[in-house]
Amino acid sequence: MTDELHGRRSGGRAARQAARAQAHAARVPFLTRTLAPFEVLGEEGLALIELNADRILQEVGLEFRNDPESLRLLKGAGADVDGERVRFPAGLARSIIQATAPSSYVQHARNPERSVMIGGKATVFAPNYGSPFVRDLEGGRRYATLEDFHNFVKLAYASPHLHHSGGTLCEPTDVPVNKRHLDMIYAHIRYSDKPFMGSVTATERAQDTVDMAKIVFGDEFVEHNAVTTSLINAASPLAWDGSMLGALRTYAAHNQATLVTPFILAGAVAPVTTAGVAAQTLAEALGGLALTQLVRPGAPVILGSFASSLSMQSGAPTFGTPEPALVLYVMAALARRLGVPFRSGGALTASKIEDAQAAYESAATMQPTVLAGTNFVLHAAGWLEGGLTLGYEKFVMDADQCGMMGVFVNGVDMSPNGQAIEALLAHKPGQHFLGTPHTLANFETAFYRSELADNNSYEQWLEEGQLDARARANKVWKKMLAEYEAPAIDPATDEALLDFMARRKASMPDAAE
Repeated sequence: MTDELHGRRSGGRAARQAARAQAHAARVPFLTRTLAPFEVLGEEGLALIELNADRILQEVGLEFRNDPESLRLLKGAGADVDGERVRFPAGLARSIIQATAPSSYVQHARNPERSVMIGGKATVFAPNYGSPFVRDLEGGRRYATLEDFHNFVKLAYASPHLHHSGGTLCEPTDVPVNKRHLDMIYAHIRYSDKPFMGSVTATERAQDTVDMAKIVFGDEFVEHNAVTTSLINAASPLAWDGSMLGALRTYAAHNQATLVTPFILAGAVAPVTTAGVAAQTLAEALGGLALTQLVRPGAPVILGSFASSLSMQSGAPTFGTPEPALVLYVMAALARRLGVPFRSGGALTASKIEDAQAAYESAATMQPTVLAGTNFVLHAAGWLEGGLTLGYEKFVMDADQCGMMGVFVNGVDMSPNGQAIEALLAHKPGQHFLGTPHTLANFETAFYRSELADNNSYEQWLEEGQLDARARANKVWKKMLAEYEAPAIDPATDEALLDFMARRKASMPDAAE
């Protein structure tokens, strides 16, 4: 125990850390918060933003582009449809959502022990999404490949602190655009048994996701249970495009969850003020959420918010600033009032590498994410360069911080052991607690121990190679991949998936978009 206090590493300590990590992964497929959500607005302020969102929907409306079926459904529900412009009578969108949208749902994983609850007091951490580039310490920044995609699926699977496999972790640019979704979905199914996200870039790609899910879970199960949660982004400001609407309708029709998210760069596609961004975000989200319930009442949905401030000097997005954090808190409260799960946040940064800027911007985004009570956290690990790059070292650094948040959301332990009153009463003033029965019984699990931070003495740090955080993270992800073992899969299911992919790829020529 003395060695532990002095920070001296040993094989026994490493083994105990690994055992604790595996135990965490087995016990906690998602986080259950005990902390009450932090609020930045009271009833009057939230009600005013809701009123403003209703005015936007009624007086300005939203455009639903290149999707006649969505226009038909919205008109049939009582909306005023003029060409592609749709105006909602006051309260219409909200009433449609609240009538049938579930307040929470289970996304089933291939391994039932890894299924996640989305909504309520649950928080699910999912990795980075959508980056065309990757970087690592030796290779620097480069276009992502399918091998990179496989690597990050494996890293997400191996991490005890990430609950979800995610979706388009990075874009495998060495595979044709119209076919890569098949490889990505297969990778999530084959190299992980955690829940995953589907393709949304075209209606037929969403349908391919559903069809592949049915090979794994069975037709009947998929039609009555969510096995995918997929990201549907608005074409802000105040518009939805046909490709996203087609994917939304496809998933909702099969009872699959959609994550309906306006993508807001304040000052560019929305006002510069927090209240203005919140009102626009809510208006856009209400339109998309209502459509899911018109397609199939009861289809699972998440209200998403992705808001970034904009540098008024350069026009570039900024991250970790106070204003988006305030938007996040407000939108989380508005989602609770609407009665649906909420998505936002992550470990976001504009930094190009894993440096101090990346650390403080990511921390400044992740802290309000957790304090706001966010249910689904996309971009929880790996985000760099405003989302353009997925970093190997950043991925494991962020995952380590997710582990810390997993402890934080448990709040204060007020059990008899947590109160420690017997240990306190048994001690005289001036006595230390190092060898007490209470300390000995708890020291293995008493405090979160980072898998990356170096807390050793300066002399030991010198002796072990003077490694900084990036160098330590580099060793960790390489070790994780070297030790990776794929989860078992039924050979007949795997064969059916590969056959489906081969037939779909053969049915179309390669395309670049």
